[in-house]
Amino acid sequence: MAENKILLKTEDVSEVFGGLKAVADFNFYIEKGELVGLIGPNGAGKTTIFNLITGVYVPTTGEILLNGNSIVGLKPYEITKRGIARTFQNIRLFSELSVLDNVKIAYHCHLKYGLIESVFRMGRYFGEEKQIEEDSLKLLKIFKLEEHAHEVAKNLPYGAQRRLEIARALAAKPKLLLLDEPAAGMNPQETHELMEMIRWIRKQFGLTVLLIEHDMSLVMGICERIYVLEYGMIIAEGTPKEIQNDPEVIRAYLGDETVN
Repeated sequence: MAENKILLKTEDVSEVFGGLKAVADFNFYIEKGELVGLIGPNGAGKTTIFNLITGVYVPTTGEILLNGNSIVGLKPYEITKRGIARTFQNIRLFSELSVLDNVKIAYHCHLKYGLIESVFRMGRYFGEEKQIEEDSLKLLKIFKLEEHAHEVAKNLPYGAQRRLEIARALAAKPKLLLLDEPAAGMNPQETHELMEMIRWIRKQFGLTVLLIEHDMSLVMGICERIYVLEYGMIIAEGTPKEIQNDPEVIRAYLGDETVN
């Protein structure tokens, strides 16, 4: 593991809620370009870790480093600007806005025009807004949503809402994309299509991806390395094959059967 290849690293991160240790001494890294999985039983602390990485929570102890620089204490929008975007276990779209506007909003975190230019619609305002609309429509086309651009987001079918949430995350131009159970609620065919899409966007956008997922066929089929959590602590780390055959993982998460 070369330090200059590491995109994100945590050092002894813990999070305590009212005396309950939700995450304990979490030490983790992900290299640039990797696709890494984070799995564990319900309540293991997976989403808490995403919330720590994205600034929703501040760690009780420990350090979180992005490209070697601490992001602890930064606001979520500041962390987004530095290159981390996420989706949510429960879809969080701007449900009353159009599909197009949901994507355009994410692009606005990188705007260069100022308040005065915005209020008086002068200077760089029109050029940047035009570029945002063009880029948003391109993303919608990639995710097969261009025909729905002007529909209200809440009216999309469930699978399309999932795709829109990923498209919106990509509009923030991340280096690291955090996907929180993207296959939740999907049927096997939709899950397979999602797996291929994640592979494609990772290559197309040059992304590093950290994935939380309960669908083990997706995790084992797409991740290069996997961390396993139980009660907020890492109990195993390795390749899918190593994790699949790890006795502690089988006991804590996979039951008595390995995943094929």
